[in-house]
Amino acid sequence: MNAHTRRLLLGIAADLVRSLAVAAGIVVFSFFVLRMIPGDVVDIRGIEGSLTYSQQTAMRAELGLDKPWITQFGEWLTMIASGDLGTSARFAKPIADLLAAVIPTTLTLGLSALLIGTLLGVLLPTLAMLWPRRLLVALVEATTIWSITVPTFSIGILCVLVLAVWLGLIPAIGNLVVPILILALDTAGTLAKILYEDMKDIERTEYVRAARAKGLSRARIVLRHILPNALTAAVALIGLLLAGAFTGAITMEVVFGLPGLGTLTLQAIKGRDYAVVQAVIIWLGFAVIIANLVTDVIRKIIDPRLRSA
Repeated sequence: MNAHTRRLLLGIAADLVRSLAVAAGIVVFSFFVLRMIPGDVVDIRGIEGSLTYSQQTAMRAELGLDKPWITQFGEWLTMIASGDLGTSARFAKPIADLLAAVIPTTLTLGLSALLIGTLLGVLLPTLAMLWPRRLLVALVEATTIWSITVPTFSIGILCVLVLAVWLGLIPAIGNLVVPILILALDTAGTLAKILYEDMKDIERTEYVRAARAKGLSRARIVLRHILPNALTAAVALIGLLLAGAFTGAITMEVVFGLPGLGTLTLQAIKGRDYAVVQAVIIWLGFAVIIANLVTDVIRKIIDPRLRSA
């Protein structure tokens, strides 16, 4: 095994250890922080009038909510370690079945937005470099300002109000295209500005000036020399963009009435269904951790300078 391979493997091992530590933190955080919220599912059922006081006491004992937190945590940790997420006290269904029913919607929304946004975020700065016209540069700036200053949640509500209620162009509930476009534009703005600035910096490097002196066309310089080097930095954003797409998808599901993780989480929070909320947090957290880990490994493979980091 040569030195380069050894450094690569050590770097990947370090990333894996960090990822496992973050995953453990998410598990602990999701359990104890949720229990700091006043009330539980039994209290909510009591307020709704569906349980008498004696029934509340019996249900709390059945669910183990009368035990110390540390005891509950140990039992819950043992359960999820065996692959069992438990049963929802609010919906009276296995949590795994609840997640299986809503995850496809969230994946469709989040991944579609990420794909479209990434393509747009790469295309806009590339076109601005190929044809450095004021309009193309302005488009890069506009998408960046949009992603920084405009909350996707507010735009979602505005689109429902204008496009569904006032104009009747889309259904008020269940529309998937509009939230995908909103999230995609937000993703594109995050990526476009960083990629454009990196491409401008690379354009001023010695090897690009040498390529220009050799008489290479601007298109060849941008597509063969500038863009591939700039994409290395863009790969580092994939984990961040994925996290943004999924969290944005959750809010968009609530706004547009889509049957995804967002709607399920809102219902579980209202009902103080700890186990369901914990499962959603863990699923989202692990998805982002895996995406970041894969991204870091890819960066170390394509950029040897990072292997010792």
